[in-house]
Amino acid sequence: MPAGHGLRSRTRDLFSRPFRKKGPTPLSIYLRTYKIGDYVDVKVNGSIHKGMPHKFYHGRTGRVWNVTKRAIGVEVNKQVGNRIIRKRIHVRVEHVQPSRCHEEFLQRVKTNNKLKAEANARGEVISTKRQPKGPKPGFMVEGATLETVTPIPYDVVNDLKGGY
Repeated sequence: MPAGHGLRSRTRDLFSRPFRKKGPTPLSIYLRTYKIGDYVDVKVNGSIHKGMPHKFYHGRTGRVWNVTKRAIGVEVNKQVGNRIIRKRIHVRVEHVQPSRCHEEFLQRVKTNNKLKAEANARGEVISTKRQPKGPKPGFMVEGATLETVTPIPYDVVNDLKGGY
C-alpha cells in the first residue's frame, strides 16, 4: 500500500502516455473547437502538467459550460456520499477530447425525422420508439433420426473381483 496521499498519488499508470503516443503533442489537439453544450471526455495527458485535472475526473464525460483562451469549463457529475453533485472544473484543452457518447442519439434523431416526414407524406402515423429484440422464431429440424440410449447394467460381482 502506498504511503503518500498527495494530489498525484497512485497515478503512475493512470497518467502514463500510451504505447507509441509519446513525444510532442500534435497541433490538432490545440486546433479543435469546443462549443458550450458539447460532450467531452476528460483524458489526462501526463506529458503536460499545466491545467491537469484531479485523477478522479480522468475518464469522466461531461458537458462544456465555459470556453476560455486555453482551457474549457467542464461540468462533471461526482458522487459524494448518497448524492450526486455537478462539479464545474476548468481543464486545459490538452486534457479533453470530444466525446462520442452523443453520436448514436443524433444519428437516431436524424433517421427518425426522415422516417416521420416520409410517413407524413403518405398520411400515416408511425412509432419511432426503440423496441427490444424479441425471441427468435421457432423452427423444425428436418432429417434428424431419434436414437434411444439405454444405460449399461451395473455388475457388482465383476467389479469387486477387479480390485482397485
